[in-house]
Amino acid sequence: MKKYYYQTGLFLKEVTLQRDKIEDFDKYPFNIELIKNFESLKFNKNVTFLIGENGIGKSTFIEGLAVCCGLNAEGGTENFNFATKETHSILHEYLKTNYIPSTRTRFFLRAESFYNVATEVDNLGVSGYGENSLHNCSHGEAFLQLIKNRFTSNGLYILDEPESALSPSRQLTLLAIIDDLAKNNNCQFIIATHSPILISYRDGEILDLNDNFKVKKYEDTEIYKFYKMYLENYESMQHRLLD
Repeated sequence: MKKYYYQTGLFLKEVTLQRDKIEDFDKYPFNIELIKNFESLKFNKNVTFLIGENGIGKSTFIEGLAVCCGLNAEGGTENFNFATKETHSILHEYLKTNYIPSTRTRFFLRAESFYNVATEVDNLGVSGYGENSLHNCSHGEAFLQLIKNRFTSNGLYILDEPESALSPSRQLTLLAIIDDLAKNNNCQFIIATHSPILISYRDGEILDLNDNFKVKKYEDTEIYKFYKMYLENYESMQHRLLD
């Protein structure tokens, strides 16, 4: 099997939880098992996927990581400081990163608050997000318009469930964009996702948050196993579920 290699240029190399500063592990967000057991994490590749079941703490973790890197909790660049409703946790205050602030650009893109980011882009009148207002596009097309226009070289990009806005074919489009930016433009991606398409990326590293950030092969992930089982046996699965 042919192997693929490319030069890594990681801006974010490691994140550590400053456990000695936490007074009470029974209070949110430190009472989340994922956070309670967390010590440190090293990033080894330009593209890292964080996977895990709903409620495990993926969004809390990746949000804390983004804010710790100077990004707005609801999304956007380091220059976005709006807050529709401040619901983010204090996790970022207890994280310490080995971060090289030499990025040309940074962006936190999260599906659940993308509408708010699009509104802020309109309010600020900033350029670089495409010819049309993001609100004048479909959800998926707005996602891709932002990524195609705003994601440039030497960037750190943190994404929370980007597949929620994208059809399977558009997820492949996103995968091609990620590949080009990571290989040819010295970019780093950290992506929380449930997508079997995105985590199939041959040069990425998959970290299973259900298994204490253990590195997993694609075929060993629960995402792959579940989709494979269902698609190959959808009739019998529906018989069990619905009858």
